[in-house]
Amino acid sequence: MSTGFDRDREEFARGARAIVVYPDLGGSSRDADARLEETAGLAAAIGVDVVERHAVRVRTPRAATLIGSGQVEQLATLGRQEEATLFVFDAALSPIQQRNLETQLEAKVIDRTGLILEIFGERAATAEGRLQVELAHLDYQAGRLVRSWTHLERQRGGFGFLGGPGETQIEADRRLIRDRMARLRRELDQVTRTRGLHRERRQRAPWPVIALVGYTNAGKSTLFNRLTGAHVMAEDLLFATLDPTLRQISLPGIDKAILSDTVGFVSELPTQLVAAFKATLEEVISADLLVHVRDVAHPDTTAQKADVEAVLAEIGVSEATPRIEAWNKIDLLDGPDRDHLLAEAARRDDVVPLSAIKGEGVDELVRLLSDRLTQGHQRYSIRLATSDGAGAAWLHQHGEVIDQVIEGDTAIYEVRMAPGDFARFNERSAGAAET
Repeated sequence: MSTGFDRDREEFARGARAIVVYPDLGGSSRDADARLEETAGLAAAIGVDVVERHAVRVRTPRAATLIGSGQVEQLATLGRQEEATLFVFDAALSPIQQRNLETQLEAKVIDRTGLILEIFGERAATAEGRLQVELAHLDYQAGRLVRSWTHLERQRGGFGFLGGPGETQIEADRRLIRDRMARLRRELDQVTRTRGLHRERRQRAPWPVIALVGYTNAGKSTLFNRLTGAHVMAEDLLFATLDPTLRQISLPGIDKAILSDTVGFVSELPTQLVAAFKATLEEVISADLLVHVRDVAHPDTTAQKADVEAVLAEIGVSEATPRIEAWNKIDLLDGPDRDHLLAEAARRDDVVPLSAIKGEGVDELVRLLSDRLTQGHQRYSIRLATSDGAGAAWLHQHGEVIDQVIEGDTAIYEVRMAPGDFARFNERSAGAAET
């Protein structure tokens, strides 16, 4: 049930007129316009009305305000002209810089980390997701206390920044915040243990796990829905999916595999979120195969790939984990750009160009998934009594039955399967098996 505070916060957020500011510090591989576009998209994801976008060249970062005093005055004038109530800085601001900017701009100021946390706080649907977001929020907010509060005991449901420091009621002194964070970590440890038990159960049942990873809005959830027939939220919206979803799928030669749709990554993903969402992202760490879904129609697709690889390395995904790339949204390309991309993909054996929304190339992706997961499978000749229906069902479920011959009371199966599955079959079967 939403509280009055939740409604006030929502009205404030969705009624905010915002100016997006990109302080260009140099050294970035991204285009300034692309950064402004992405940050404006992040703001739009929580209903903020972006009325202006402004890039600021910063030669020497200022300790007090990050940008120069003249640039602050210019932004203040622009804010008054546009009647802006919010400035979104596409950079990490220190607590002092944020407070000084709010004073001089006479408007609310949030940085990139605060904006992403705001989105995650609004999107978290499960109890686990809300725990993770709250932990990340408190970790971020602990360094931004400018005075002491003692309202944590009366905390309400929202995890927002746009409402201001006097309205979130998560404000407390550092001791209360530390206590609350300790309790959240204990609860998340329990979540991690539970996930670990579920993961062990899946590993005992020899079903391969495929994890979809990629930059936010690359089309992972659309591809997930296409492959599984599920109805996971899939919109042209940054961070449309937050909580992970698992579904089973069938592939050629594989009766059952588990497909996991994960939260999208983004450049400069807040370290608080990476740490808080470790339990969720462990699904990626333990996957048998990663599918990196890329939006190849995006002008920053190469930089986005680097950002995803950086997050994967940060959460501990081994470079040895098999992975393929799904080059999505090829339906948005035409002419020489499309021809060049298809030619490049044809030269590689780890890439499938596709359009998840239209279905183009999805069958090729399914075949590649099957090929990768069945690499190392061997062919076995297995004899079973014709009355052993359970054994025959096991072979069909865990391998690819190529041929079957009946000789009296004996059925001879030619089966392609993983050596580990063959060993498990011999353990449960009373029949004789031979290679």
